[in-house]
Amino acid sequence: MTAVNDRLAVAANIVPIPNRLPAWQQGYARRLVAIDLLGVLLAVGLAQWLRFGGLSGEVSAYRYIDYTVVSAAIAALWMLALSINRSRSPRVIGAGAEEYRRVWLATLSVFGGVAIISMLFKLEIARGYLVIALPAGLMFLALGRWFARQVVVRARKKNGSCITRVLVVGSPSAVRDLTKSLAREPGSEYQVVGACLPGPMRRDRVDVPGVGAVPTYGDESDVVDAVRITGSHAVAVTATERLDGRGIRDLSWELESLDIDLLVSPGVVDIAGPRLQMRPVAGLPLIHVEKPQYNGAKRFQKRFFDIVFSSTVLLFGLPVLLAVGVAVKFTSRGPVFYRQERIGLDGKPFQMIKFRTMVDGADKMVDKLAAQNESEGGVLFKIRQDPRVTPVGRLLRKYSIDELPQFINVLKRDMSVVGPRPPLAREVETYDDHAMKRLLVRPGITGLWQVSGRSDLSWEDSVRLDLFYVENWSMISDLIIAIKTVRAMLSHSGAY
Repeated sequence: MTAVNDRLAVAANIVPIPNRLPAWQQGYARRLVAIDLLGVLLAVGLAQWLRFGGLSGEVSAYRYIDYTVVSAAIAALWMLALSINRSRSPRVIGAGAEEYRRVWLATLSVFGGVAIISMLFKLEIARGYLVIALPAGLMFLALGRWFARQVVVRARKKNGSCITRVLVVGSPSAVRDLTKSLAREPGSEYQVVGACLPGPMRRDRVDVPGVGAVPTYGDESDVVDAVRITGSHAVAVTATERLDGRGIRDLSWELESLDIDLLVSPGVVDIAGPRLQMRPVAGLPLIHVEKPQYNGAKRFQKRFFDIVFSSTVLLFGLPVLLAVGVAVKFTSRGPVFYRQERIGLDGKPFQMIKFRTMVDGADKMVDKLAAQNESEGGVLFKIRQDPRVTPVGRLLRKYSIDELPQFINVLKRDMSVVGPRPPLAREVETYDDHAMKRLLVRPGITGLWQVSGRSDLSWEDSVRLDLFYVENWSMISDLIIAIKTVRAMLSHSGAY
């Protein structure tokens, strides 16, 4: 209580200077302008060079077209469209798919407009030029944005810079949940630096397991002073009964004079953006949560993707499969493949196929090694230096090559390319009703658990990620996870 009063007393002597955007956001947005301009110029320049061999024009059926002028005009319109679509807005830069979506929309609007103008005024702009410029521009812009993001993420992990300081307003439990959620992602933009707890009870801090202590700065009436003390750039209001609609509106007016963002967390966790729709009803902003979809067109699309992807991997990976099979056979006793019963869709068992990476009969040694289990939660069985793993098996596990035969399981409809981790029968026996939802979709060769830490994950985090996938899966998410899996395999993080 005394520490809270001391901090608020300090705030009373602070001159109210309006906060601006974090310096890193301003610099990041300026760099994006240069990156976008470079990408656009490369795209139109490449298209002109490949189509015409340099700075030249072309005589159409109606007139001579100088493509240097066309390239300059398209580049100017492209940059204007990127600005109009707010692709460099602080609300979207640095994280999430919205930034890429706005780049995509801006690009399509430019080329759609060029096509319409060409048709109306009979300019007859070479289609080959546009066919090259469009995909090249999308690729250069996406790569530029991705590279800029990696620089920011590395800065956050290395020295804690490029972050947005957040003050949380809500009950201790809500503050704790939000802080833990933001801390799960090492490269997260937001960092909780303080909290205001509505209600008569006062405390010096809120202890967050696994994260640390969050200092408190009074109640909801002390938010502005707390913002000045902590140097926050945003205020996040979480679930609280004492701060009603009018209170939030009044708070937004107070924060506007300081140029502080106001974020409202509805307490809905692990729900993907596409399932959330804002519906204003009678002046109230209601959030509609769409039901998870597992049937119909989505299931057909997923199965089509599984067949095409698995067939391609098995066909082009055949030499690797043969080489690995020979290495396993001639370096240790036992079969080349290891078959293990796993639980699949709707709780039905199936035989999962992998290259054998352990000594023959390793299953019978589990009880002897149970005391060495390093998996948090006790449900999974993981040992970093497992004595049962063969030298060749350790290399195969390092790069997840041992899992390639599972694509045969995908073609047999036992598994999917992307999905929850395929559990053992003894693991399923420990599931509660919450965890049983993992069995609503086919298990996957890869998934959110694979690209988020693999064996380094605790049992609780593994279940959370699998359930998030089950409730929010889409074709786009499957493609993103498949791409991230390649990176996880090359970095071999969490593989043992």
